[in-house]
Amino acid sequence: MKISLIQKKYIISKAHTIKETVNDIKSAAENGAELVVLQELHQNEYFCQSEDVTFFDYASSWEEDIAFWSTVAKENRVVLVTSLFEKRTAGLYHNTAVVFEKDGSLAGKYRKMHIPDDPGFYEKFYFTPGDLGFEPIETSVGKLGVLICWDQWYPEAARLMTLKGAELLIYPTAIGWFDEDSKEEQSRQLDSWITIQRSHAIANGIPVLSCNRVGFEKDSSEVMDGIRFWGNSFVCDPQGELIAQAGSEEEILYANINHNRTKEVRDIWPFLRDRRIDAYGNVLKRYCD
Repeated sequence: MKISLIQKKYIISKAHTIKETVNDIKSAAENGAELVVLQELHQNEYFCQSEDVTFFDYASSWEEDIAFWSTVAKENRVVLVTSLFEKRTAGLYHNTAVVFEKDGSLAGKYRKMHIPDDPGFYEKFYFTPGDLGFEPIETSVGKLGVLICWDQWYPEAARLMTLKGAELLIYPTAIGWFDEDSKEEQSRQLDSWITIQRSHAIANGIPVLSCNRVGFEKDSSEVMDGIRFWGNSFVCDPQGELIAQAGSEEEILYANINHNRTKEVRDIWPFLRDRRIDAYGNVLKRYCD
């Protein structure tokens, strides 16, 4: 199966960014991609750099956004993984991945479970933690274990998606560094980000697809300079081998996924077989004092 990750910058406005994204989806489909993954909150700038109630207005188009991306999936005959700002009611919002089938129908959605609160990433101000659990989304290209950004640091999320039958782990992402960080620190952060996700592939014997933003986005509050999203979207196989990786510029990244490879790897490395489920009770504690 040919898949595509679309790694993009935010460009001027929502309308312009969407136009460019749709053109990329069309190109991916014309090049044979059956599954297309977009980055986290791909319609707008990464507005969580500051706490500003005016940004809640971005979620007011939730229903219209669903209808629009449904049409894009149908017109291009692709399974499409989007990342949208969901408004359930006033004061209740989610960071939500919505997956569309090739005919435009809604295959399912996932609400981000782990919500960060760090300088430049003030997501707890905007998003309520997800309440849909870790449930794979059934599609014509397989069961998709869709998670979002901060979720990628948690082995529990990857494991639970795997135990529920996910055939791919997919991470729409918005992560970057600050220009004032040293080059050494930037390198450490990027290496950690790639390593933790490759480890999920290895530990679960499952391919991982991670799609990140690129480009510098200014902090609208001017408290900080802004974030330089580092891109480096990648795909790795069930042994953690990198089979495709983007750089730090805009790119349509392609890879071929062989579902049979999961069985081959798990037969050699039967980690699921040897789990000591009788001894893991403390995982449900915050910390073992």
